[in-house]
Amino acid sequence: MDFSTLWVLFEETFLRQKEKTALTFLRGSIVESRLTYGTLDKDTDRMARFLFDLGVKKGDRVILFFPKSVLSVVIHLALLKMGAIGVPLNTGFKKSEMDYFVKDAEPSLILTGVQESSLIAALGGDVKTIVLDTARPYEAMDFFRKGSETVPLPPLSPDDPALIIYTSGTTGRPKGAVLTQKNLCCDAQNIVHIWEIGEVDTLCHALPLFHVHGLCFALHTALLAGAHVLLLDAFSPETVVDILEQGDGTERPTVFMAVPSMYSRLMDVLEKRGPDLRHMRLWTSGSAPLLPKDFLRIKDLVGQEPVEREGMSETGMNFSNPIRGVRKPGSIGLPLPGLEVRIIHLETLEDVPPGETGEIWLRGPAITPGYWRKPDETAKTFVDGWFRTGDMGRIDEEGYYYLTDRLKHIIISGGENISPKEVEAVINRLDGVKESAVVGIPDERWGEKVVTAVVSLPGAALPSQTILSYCKEHLHSWKCPKEVRFIDSLPRNTMGKVLKEEVVRLFST
Repeated sequence: MDFSTLWVLFEETFLRQKEKTALTFLRGSIVESRLTYGTLDKDTDRMARFLFDLGVKKGDRVILFFPKSVLSVVIHLALLKMGAIGVPLNTGFKKSEMDYFVKDAEPSLILTGVQESSLIAALGGDVKTIVLDTARPYEAMDFFRKGSETVPLPPLSPDDPALIIYTSGTTGRPKGAVLTQKNLCCDAQNIVHIWEIGEVDTLCHALPLFHVHGLCFALHTALLAGAHVLLLDAFSPETVVDILEQGDGTERPTVFMAVPSMYSRLMDVLEKRGPDLRHMRLWTSGSAPLLPKDFLRIKDLVGQEPVEREGMSETGMNFSNPIRGVRKPGSIGLPLPGLEVRIIHLETLEDVPPGETGEIWLRGPAITPGYWRKPDETAKTFVDGWFRTGDMGRIDEEGYYYLTDRLKHIIISGGENISPKEVEAVINRLDGVKESAVVGIPDERWGEKVVTAVVSLPGAALPSQTILSYCKEHLHSWKCPKEVRFIDSLPRNTMGKVLKEEVVRLFST
């Protein structure tokens, strides 16, 4: 495996594939821009020069706070070339959140969209800011194309920071996971290898670019392999089905990557339309658990089993079900090449035997060296070089791994540890239940008590007592919910993870 810098790996592909289309940007179903690998390479050089002339240098942080566009890709690649550190952020963040990110990252430059610029202006401060009108076609944005393609690039090493990806912040303040050039190289090469991504592939890219899923697992992998990326401006299930079925007018997709909440909406459309998708060879799911019943639904509708995988902002992709081999519903699969895994007992800090649950610890070349300017948080996360994921899990007799819960979500009631995922798995089996979220809320007698928020299927008549009785049939009484709330949808972050703290708040009103 080549542990140089990510751009060095890209450069070989870009030169070999310079006449081939690298990116096709679609606004809705309409093709707005096309860039060959050769054009993308030259535009990246010009963008690097533009940023250099603005004073950006190696090690500087640059915040990217604008909608998904071709510019997102060009700027990201330019920063990789320069050795500057990209800080991609969700445009849905509010003023207080952005105030924290700007103060924490201390950027030398903020690149913002037109709609987002007023929020940045309201923060005050003296950070240089450039406003980008990403609603305009990329070809019309010649503010940098008139510049020189020559830029003095500093020497880079595999250990140089390349990205800061802020954790989703489901509890406490978000932490900036620093990803080095080596981390990104390892991650991209691993995914190309295990998923057999190649030049013949076309990726339907409907994920955001501010998260490792869309930026690293999807975009980096496709560009490294010399594939064609159909870059959608946003996720719309109807539009995605159009693109999956028909492509961009020149090529049809072969690969699609998504999170479970996207698949849920997509399957509703596929069920109604029933398109022919036999040209698709790979459907992947990650960033949140895929329910076994949704695994089977996807298989039924597209004629293939999805490939479930697991990754983190801090580690890149860690596990994946195999392309050639058994894919187990509910399992995150097998470790990626070069990754060492332990499952540790929380009290003894010793390895547990197969089948037993413990905390998953990881060690490998894709794992962050630490959190941005948070030495105490970094020290808590690493033990003798092992990264503590905070995920509870187990391994079966065939070497497949399973996530059983987040350590921080474990409910302690009357001194007993209760896994919300175990309770959710029971509730989700009940007819009429679409999904559920189990949390613990303060209780004077037991410390915490188990409660659940439930989303019913349309038209289902499902009284609370039915759920409570069903749980009592299948679980110890101390694991059973003491209260049920029915809601229209579970609160989630942009990558589909359920915001358990928001669910807790539902029971305080």
